[in-house]
Amino acid sequence: MARIAGVDLPKNKRGEIGLTYIFGIGPSTAKYILNKAGISLDKKVNQWDDEELNVIRNTITNEFKVEGALRSEVQMSIKRLLDIACYRGLRHRKGLPVRGQRTRTNSRTRKGKRKTVAGKKKIAAKK
Repeated sequence: MARIAGVDLPKNKRGEIGLTYIFGIGPSTAKYILNKAGISLDKKVNQWDDEELNVIRNTITNEFKVEGALRSEVQMSIKRLLDIACYRGLRHRKGLPVRGQRTRTNSRTRKGKRKTVAGKKKIAAKK
C-alpha cells in the first residue's frame, strides 16, 4: 500500500493515474513527478519499490503544495475575498457563480434546487 501525503494510492492503477488521487496533483503534474523520479508511466503503483516511493515523496514535498496545505490556502484566498467585500467575494457569499457565468438560466449547481415563486394574478377584464 503506497501512502503519500496522507492519501492511500490505489494499488492496481498506473502510477500516472494513482498520483492524481492526491489533491493538487493532476495528470500533467503526475507525469512530471514520475519523469523526474525516472519511473515508467505504465508501471503500476504496487510495483513501485521503497526507493522509488521515497523519490516521489521527496519530489512532492519539496516542489508542490498538496492536500491540507493547499486546501487551507484556497480557503484563505476565498476568505480574503469575502473580507474585502469585492465583487467575487460577494458572489461567494451569495452562493452564485463567481466567474461571470449567466444566472438567468443554468447555474443550478451553485444556486441549488429551484424555489418556485408564485406569479402575479391577472386582473379580469370587465365587459
